[in-house]
Amino acid sequence: MSADEIVARARALVGAPFRLHGRDPATGLDCVGLCALAYRVTVLIPTGYALKGGTASGYAALIDGFAARRDGAPQTADVLLIQPGALHFHLGIWTGESLIHAHAGL
Repeated sequence: MSADEIVARARALVGAPFRLHGRDPATGLDCVGLCALAYRVTVLIPTGYALKGGTASGYAALIDGFAARRDGAPQTADVLLIQPGALHFHLGIWTGESLIHAHAGL
């Protein structure tokens, strides 16, 4: 699957409501659900994580199915692990120009 296809699928999910552990754009997505749908991940997608808390390495384990590269400049369709606040980790898909993500609005 190409980077353009991944970004197009992520863009198609923009506007879905937020729901922690959400995996369905009709009822809500969280950042992990958005990445899983954009990447068409078919393995069991983790749940049970908190909205806040944890460690960077713990959240990095959530994206092992999406991304293998862990360094260097982000490339189009990369899943980025970001830390927007204390004990708050978040995933998004880099489009080459911006970040597509599902966020609770915290």
